[in-house]
Amino acid sequence: MNAALLAEPLDVPAELALVAIDMEKYSRIAEAKMAAARCDVDDIVATVLAECQLPDPKKLPGGYKDSGDGAILLFPPSVLARLVDPLLGRLNAALVRYEQQRLASSPLLRLRASVHVGPLSVPDHRGNAINETARLLDSQATRQALSAAKDSGAFLAAALSEVVYQRTVHAGRTPDLGQHHFLGAVARVSDKPGFEQPCRIHVPGLTGPAVRPYLTDAAPPASTPPSTAQPSDAPATPAVSSGGTIQFHGQVSDPTIANRIKNVRIDRRQR
Repeated sequence: MNAALLAEPLDVPAELALVAIDMEKYSRIAEAKMAAARCDVDDIVATVLAECQLPDPKKLPGGYKDSGDGAILLFPPSVLARLVDPLLGRLNAALVRYEQQRLASSPLLRLRASVHVGPLSVPDHRGNAINETARLLDSQATRQALSAAKDSGAFLAAALSEVVYQRTVHAGRTPDLGQHHFLGAVARVSDKPGFEQPCRIHVPGLTGPAVRPYLTDAAPPASTPPSTAQPSDAPATPAVSSGGTIQFHGQVSDPTIANRIKNVRIDRRQR
């Protein structure tokens, strides 16, 4: 038998970038309104892809996989960074605009999203990449992040696989998004006990620390490096068990601050 034929099934398929989206509470929408809601989501996504100058996945064989309440979109890996920034921010902005114009009879639209990259065979979608993308989307971390989105007025919560985060955000290829806009977490799916992967959670408009209180699977915060030791002849600074002085020059609204400061004494003396 030809050796080339034996090797073919073992060849690694070409990499593709994947974006999965899913509508929150789609099954609770009245059946008569499901098709219209799904059409609205498709129109929003298509418009945002064009705004970001991203290729149409439907023009790639097998590049669009319908999942009923959402879809998995396939792209060439060269556009991976744009699938994070500006896509996620513009998708949330489009959902905000939709909400502002939504008729009272139309269902509210909130989306979960995931971004991944990996080898995948098309059009038959053979490969772990598509399964991992779907599980990032369904993970407890992404679902909990959507609660943070609701409380902040956003309409999108997204999970990036670690490889996507490293190739895009960490590599400096996302001009409007920095590392502080993401929260490290562990992606787990309740009915998939064998799946557990590190990921990065993003809610447009929030920093990673602001999302942390909502997640049970958030990665522990980075430890603070120890301070430089004092000279032996310098008097030791006594430990402070409570109290302190913090100066704010504007309204305090950041949840990272508000969730940590319990007692505040306001000193109104002019300085």
